[in-house]
Amino acid sequence: MMTTESTLALAIFLATVLFLLWRPKEINEAIPPAIGATLLYCLGIVSFTDMRYVFDTVTGASITIISTMAMSIVLESMGFFRWVAFNLVAKSEGSGTRLYWNVILLCFLTTMFFNNDGSIVITTPIIIEIVNILELTPRQQFPYLLSGAIIATASSAPIGVSNLANLIALKIVGVDLITHTKYMFVPSMMGLITISILFFLYFRKDIPLRIPAFSRVCMLLYRRNIHNYDRPPKHDHPPKHDHPLANSKKQAHSINWVMFRVYMTVIIVVRVCLFIFSYYGIPIEGVAALGALIVILIRWCSQGTGISDVLKKTPWHVFIFAFGMYLVVYGLHNAKFTDLIIQWIKEPVSANLGNAILIIGILVTVMASLFNNHPSIMLGTIIITNMGLAQNYFQIAYLAIILGSDVGSLILPSGTLASLIWMFILKNNGIAVTWKQYIKATILIIPIGLLVSLLSLYWWTLLIS
Repeated sequence: MMTTESTLALAIFLATVLFLLWRPKEINEAIPPAIGATLLYCLGIVSFTDMRYVFDTVTGASITIISTMAMSIVLESMGFFRWVAFNLVAKSEGSGTRLYWNVILLCFLTTMFFNNDGSIVITTPIIIEIVNILELTPRQQFPYLLSGAIIATASSAPIGVSNLANLIALKIVGVDLITHTKYMFVPSMMGLITISILFFLYFRKDIPLRIPAFSRVCMLLYRRNIHNYDRPPKHDHPPKHDHPLANSKKQAHSINWVMFRVYMTVIIVVRVCLFIFSYYGIPIEGVAALGALIVILIRWCSQGTGISDVLKKTPWHVFIFAFGMYLVVYGLHNAKFTDLIIQWIKEPVSANLGNAILIIGILVTVMASLFNNHPSIMLGTIIITNMGLAQNYFQIAYLAIILGSDVGSLILPSGTLASLIWMFILKNNGIAVTWKQYIKATILIIPIGLLVSLLSLYWWTLLIS
């Protein structure tokens, strides 16, 4: 029987998720969780002690993600990502199939170096520019746009540092980044490869075998220019062609490649240090923040560019979102909802490792589809933490949560904030994508990719244990 406290906690949780997904008048996504958390505190459902615990849990993850985004903003300010768009077109050499796999690789690498939400913000405009350059029809554009978004989001699974929710979960369960990657990289890559191939097969009739002749000519012009980006231009006047690729030479020249190599060296060193520090139990947020500061200072000293763009574009609200959302979920825990779920699944989950992986992975997938992956991964982590599982089962159950949250959540557009951001960017660029179009493809492909990932996690765990 539900008490008044549990009824209020559930109502606030559902209202928070509803407004988070709806976002009337495009309010900042941090506002609904902040309001929900405030109500729970005023009603006495969460205490000041709970708030201190949640603050300690989410602060490091939030700083890490914010620092990563700041570094990506510096690269963006160089015009690097726009240059990547033109380069992808050139490297595809008129093949729609090759372009598809180049886009997949771009989205995967961007998420691996930065994070999933940042990857969506960076890669979606790039893909839009590519399909516009190539003058593709809406039907031909969709495979690149959807597949790129799905891979950009799901690619946060292999390494825990590429997703805010993953980092929070790591903090709760006490797993370091190296252990996470050791057990997760192969299973999640199997799922990503499966999803990429299935999307290619699903869209094979819409992906053009050859890119239109006009665009191929532009690409050939660009290829001649792109390999000469370190040389001075041979003429003083820019080409008169209005096509975007006509200005590609100017774009290539505008990038300071020496500084780009410096920035990338810093970013790679920071990425490696995150794993090393995590292994030794040293907080990684300091490394990430120091890396962002170094990149910003180098740009300031070498190019005289201030920090106004970084301050303006950095998602400072990430901390408020994570803090508020976790408090809302913690309110459900205090109201004993997690105890009810534990009673339902504890016995089958404890029976064997295969059960633990499948049940937890599917449970989080269902919750993410209903509530969004951020509250679902937090709720799932609280559930396994209070289930009394053996240490090996506990860590593997955590990995199943990550797969359910990062991969299974992609069945519906509401499953992740990244998917909602993607649809918002498309809408702002005049590209209409309905939920029906999205779900028609994902409902067939994502469950298969999730199942492959979960089964691979089981077999991989047995192999390396």
